[in-house]
Amino acid sequence: MNQVGSAKEGLKAPLAVKNGITPSRVWLPKGNWATMGAFLIERFEHVAVADLQLRLARGDIVNGDGVAVAFDSPYQADQWLWYYRHVENEVPVPFEMPILYADDYLIAVDKPHFLATTPGGRYLQQTALTRVRRHFDDAEITPLHRLDRETAGVLLFCRQPALRGAYQSLFQSQAVDKRYEAIAHTQPDLHFPLHYRSRIVAPKGQFLMLEQDGEPNSETHIQALKHWHDPVYGDLTHYALAPTTGRKHQLRVHMHALGMPILHDSYYPAGQSPLAEDDFSQPLQLLARFIGFTDPVTQQYREFYSQQQLALAPRDCSAQQNIT
Repeated sequence: MNQVGSAKEGLKAPLAVKNGITPSRVWLPKGNWATMGAFLIERFEHVAVADLQLRLARGDIVNGDGVAVAFDSPYQADQWLWYYRHVENEVPVPFEMPILYADDYLIAVDKPHFLATTPGGRYLQQTALTRVRRHFDDAEITPLHRLDRETAGVLLFCRQPALRGAYQSLFQSQAVDKRYEAIAHTQPDLHFPLHYRSRIVAPKGQFLMLEQDGEPNSETHIQALKHWHDPVYGDLTHYALAPTTGRKHQLRVHMHALGMPILHDSYYPAGQSPLAEDDFSQPLQLLARFIGFTDPVTQQYREFYSQQQLALAPRDCSAQQNIT
């Protein structure tokens, strides 16, 4: 069962956060269902009927007052039902997520590859948000931005809901300095450093982003740090990427457009199998190395560095020295 609809301002869940997981909800529209069970079977057709019956019998699904509903409870429209999502056979991500920094306002973690930022779809327990809430035993922690599941590196969380808007406005106004590293095949026809700008759009009903003609809405500064020849992958380059905008998949789209898709990218170029089982030995060679900004609460400049290294990066190439 997946969460349906976004939370209304001020709407309080009758269920507490459980093991770092926020309860989900589904709206009951007007209709001709006789019972709650009949509606849920139709609404969640991908869930086995026996599983729905078991969860209802256990009292796992409640109304807005926290009262459990039964399979044969009369259907009552115009209300929310609340429940905890469950993902069958969720694959554990076998990598640690170190805490880089924590105070009363902010938490910075070093997210590993393959770990989603927040719960959704096939990912529930194996997310950065769930891990950090469990670590600090604090259900009010929320993410300030996102990293793709495949991308590793610095990820920030807010500890106080009242301050979340102030910190998120930094990202919305592009007042955050973000630096990434990537490894891709060498492109000898390009001259670095370079600035790449394009218009990135999200086609309706599709997950992948596309470039199209029109006014650019994305920009990335790219620097080549080191070239070398790998016996398996051929001529490779270690790149430093500095996006000045934050479009979905921006770095992956830009690198692909320049003829140097990031190594082990399962989305770009298209035509691959992004839903295939993860190969933990071949992570996407993209790392969020650095985040820096002036704190809107303390007015101090904060900067956070990932301590990870891309698996294929040469050990004598210190990108951190190039981006400070």
